[in-house]
Amino acid sequence: MYKKLVVFSLTVALLSSSCSEKELNAALKTAGDVAGQYQGGKSDALSESTIGRGLKEALEQGVGKGVDVLSARNGFWSDMARRILLPPEAQKVEKTLRDLGLGSLVDKCLQDINHAAEDAATGARPIFVSAITNMTFTDAKNILLGGNKSAATEYLKRTTETALYQSFKPVIYNSLNKVGALDTYKNVITKYNSIPLIQKVNPDLADHVTKKAMEALFVMVNKEEQNIRTNPVARLSQLLKTVFAAQDKH
Repeated sequence: MYKKLVVFSLTVALLSSSCSEKELNAALKTAGDVAGQYQGGKSDALSESTIGRGLKEALEQGVGKGVDVLSARNGFWSDMARRILLPPEAQKVEKTLRDLGLGSLVDKCLQDINHAAEDAATGARPIFVSAITNMTFTDAKNILLGGNKSAATEYLKRTTETALYQSFKPVIYNSLNKVGALDTYKNVITKYNSIPLIQKVNPDLADHVTKKAMEALFVMVNKEEQNIRTNPVARLSQLLKTVFAAQDKH
């Protein structure tokens, strides 16, 4: 009954003010959400639509901040926790070359690799946004109220990992090539492989950098998810405040 009254009253008010069809539809949707909060006499119950929009906004906020940080100059290189190192198979290359006084060559290679990752980081945004858009209301409700404080990040990882890798690797490869990392890495490996009696090394650099860049992105998204879940100040909109207040009470 309450839902019908809310929708009816808003409809009459909007029609009387000669609003556009778009504005009317938006108002009706809002009215439905408001009414859903009171269905069954529970004033703190949120509609699935409200929860869905809140979770999507939270993920978009997390993705946006993560991409912005990592795509900035030295976004990977400036933080040891995010810095991409040589593949495990090639780390013996680094030690050997440094022992031979070729540390500057290795440093140049590592910096180029990390600059390639930051150059490619913006390519993750549309892939994440697509997955967020396709989230169902049921998914959103389970994520918010299920008790797993990393559920949103895990959902994003589960639904984007394959597509992200397939789309991200070519971007990483082009970025590595653009900043000169492939040539630098080739020089490092060639120099190492020229050492007599050494076991040759030829790992897939683009694969390694892609996986490490993806790993850093998910870490950043999860960091922001934890921030929104635990810190009311991080809830930058009224929608986030409303939705995550329900989580706090659960």
